[in-house]
Amino acid sequence: MERLDVASLTEETLVTATSELAARDADLAAIVGRYGPPPLWSRPPGFATLVRIMLEQQVSLASAFAAFERLRKAVDPLTPDAFLGLNDRELFEIGFSHQKARYVRGLARALTTRSFDLERLSDLPDEEVHRELVALTGIGPWTASIYMMEGLLRPDVWPVADMALVTSVMQVKGLGSRPGPAEMESIGEAWRPWRSVAARLFWHDYLGRRNRAQTAPEKPPVTRTEMAPA
Repeated sequence: MERLDVASLTEETLVTATSELAARDADLAAIVGRYGPPPLWSRPPGFATLVRIMLEQQVSLASAFAAFERLRKAVDPLTPDAFLGLNDRELFEIGFSHQKARYVRGLARALTTRSFDLERLSDLPDEEVHRELVALTGIGPWTASIYMMEGLLRPDVWPVADMALVTSVMQVKGLGSRPGPAEMESIGEAWRPWRSVAARLFWHDYLGRRNRAQTAPEKPPVTRTEMAPA
């Protein structure tokens, strides 16, 4: 099986990629000049991280984080089997909608029955990882992309439906309106094979423009959300 063409991001390769992108693009260089290099914004791969990202679909990350913390207090450690032990009332009190409870239960069942293997994803090329993730009910392109970027630290992922990213691209590039997915895809081509790093730079700028304190490296931007259902 082919391994990745480019190694997963580390703190060192993040710095290298940031320098390379800044040399290519004056607007990205200006972000680095204003705020410095972006954080890595990594998360441990696995069930808990994917659940947290699913909670973040179409809500503020602050409310998703609060729900995730309640979930971790209810089941520790957070495993697929433990999640399946929670009833509807408990999930509702934690902050799950009926739809998200159904989605995460589906994921948990797929893992417990071994019809889906999260650990195997680390050995697959980007396209296959994305295809396997979106085949699960409740996981769409945005959710898959964020997991690949932050859980698997893939260096060349470009989440075209991420609201904060789209807004920042519009602002940094001086566009008249928010670019749609097709335009975002086209814009992102300039930053291969480091589109994940370009996205982090745009998130970094998005937060900086709002005078927010930088989040801890393991936490994503606190206002990021998707534009369309995952």
